[in-house]
Amino acid sequence: MIQIKRAYDPASSSDGTRILVDRLWPRGLSKEKLKLDLWLKDAGPSTALRQWFSHDPERWAEFQQRYLDELKHSPDSWKPILEAAGECNVTFVFGSKGSAHNNAVVLQKFLQPKLRTLKSRK
Repeated sequence: MIQIKRAYDPASSSDGTRILVDRLWPRGLSKEKLKLDLWLKDAGPSTALRQWFSHDPERWAEFQQRYLDELKHSPDSWKPILEAAGECNVTFVFGSKGSAHNNAVVLQKFLQPKLRTLKSRK
């Protein structure tokens, strides 16, 4: 299972493997407070795409498509996530304020079918 959680929300035992999926470290948080297992910077959107989107809800649909295109062309950035999710729960940690319009939501939707396929093969 892949779940998502804001970096500013407390970690819990049900999180499983906690993976920061942003290129930037969340402001004001120490490594100890964030309690991460992995930081996969390259799983986040490119700097150019992130800056273009600027968390503007009117750009959400276009952002999703552009980010999916980036993900399709960079499987090495998300394969470690599938490996971890095949073994235990995974929680994507993200730093943005909006919980509905962020890259973790898109990444989760992108990887869920791949995870189901992986688990059905086992």
